[in-house]
Amino acid sequence: MPLKAILREVEKLHDVSERLVALAEKHPRVAEALMAISGNVRSAATILGVLVATRLAASHDSDSP
Repeated sequence: MPLKAILREVEKLHDVSERLVALAEKHPRVAEALMAISGNVRSAATILGVLVATRLAASHDSDSP
């Protein structure tokens, strides 16, 4: 199912966000920018996850009698 594949990508985006935070801790000169990017990636992943969850719930509801 394509929605499950998208959820796997959401997990990957969350992982990218965490790696950016780790890089920010090691590189203070670019920490602010990395943290901003990390937050944007995390937000996008969260929104995408909510949209997919909504679709999954809607498709599950439509399968019910």
